Amino acid sequence: MTSTPAPLKDRVYRSSAGIAGGIVLLALCAWLGIDAVVQGEGRTPWLALAGLLLAVPVVVAFTLRPAVFASEDRLRIRNPFRVITLPWAAVATFRSGYSNEVLDQDGTKYQLWSIPVSLRARKKAQRNLSRAAAMDDPGRGSLLSGGKGAKERPTRAASDQAMDDLRELQEARAGEPEAQGVATARWAWEILAPAAAGAVLLAVLSAIG
Repeated sequence: MTSTPAPLKDRVYRSSAGIAGGIVLLALCAWLGIDAVVQGEGRTPWLALAGLLLAVPVVVAFTLRPAVFASEDRLRIRNPFRVITLPWAAVATFRSGYSNEVLDQDGTKYQLWSIPVSLRARKKAQRNLSRAAAMDDPGRGSLLSGGKGAKERPTRAASDQAMDDLRELQEARAGEPEAQGVATARWAWEILAPAAAGAVLLAVLSAIG
């Protein structure tokens, strides 16, 4: 009797730095906005509310919202203003340079906002790789500091490792029947609508002032 393999647990990739920055910015917006609403006079409270209605969705869009979800069947990319769904068969390749991107079979490029490239992390990982290689060389290992810990340091930047994981998953799953289909994308109206309303209200209040 054969057992059915357990389904692959979805992987989620998010930027911890982006989340931390978003929390700080939202706290700043709340502090300034609430102070203006409570203490302001005349049109100031209304301008503050309109500004918050515009600023908060934009901050959320670029900091807290971005995420990449990788399941057995598809890749779902939640960017600031769009959500892209790519069955693994629709993925042509992943590309890393100054940003991380995925290309579909039609050549359309989608940026992975939640997996930002860190050139500093790449350089650090490369140095760790060089040290680890030197530790394996008896002629050079004794000349380098670091001891046993040198081999335990990461030799791949976190964003590059995430891209490697996505490539491996795509190669393993692209041929499965459940992973077939075409790329789809939709606008994030839950972000765009309140931001647009805030921008319009701010413009109207400024015009009639």
